[in-house]
Amino acid sequence: MVALDGGVVETTAKEPMERRLERIHRALAELIAWHEPRALAIESVYFGKNVQSATAVGQASGVAMLAAAQRDVECFSYTPQAIKMAVCGSGGAAKDQVQRMVGTLLGLPEPPTPDHAADALAVAICHGGSAGHRQAVAAAAPVGAAVGRSAG
Repeated sequence: MVALDGGVVETTAKEPMERRLERIHRALAELIAWHEPRALAIESVYFGKNVQSATAVGQASGVAMLAAAQRDVECFSYTPQAIKMAVCGSGGAAKDQVQRMVGTLLGLPEPPTPDHAADALAVAICHGGSAGHRQAVAAAAPVGAAVGRSAG
């Protein structure tokens, strides 16, 4: 696995939320047009103690999914625990451990910074690792089979 690109779309708290979301959408739309990905993977929103922060992250996730949908790119979502498990082998791994493992797994000369960039690369690693499983399940399913439905 190789990292083709990585970074953070920065906004300031002084900007109105709609302008911040517009900036995120525009940047992601440009990246999607440039890289032409087949999928977009995001971290599921975690509703912890800070509801305001979780709401802002949810809005940004929605904007990312919109940018993907506008280019017919399929979206996938992973829990923080699944991402940590895929990268570190433990769903309870610390942020610095995830950062170091992302650097190691991608053969980077040093761990990626800032930590948000490392988090995004960790989501990509998680998705890349689960893509083979999804393909195998799809290949094993008979044509026209309805997964999760009973015929009775």
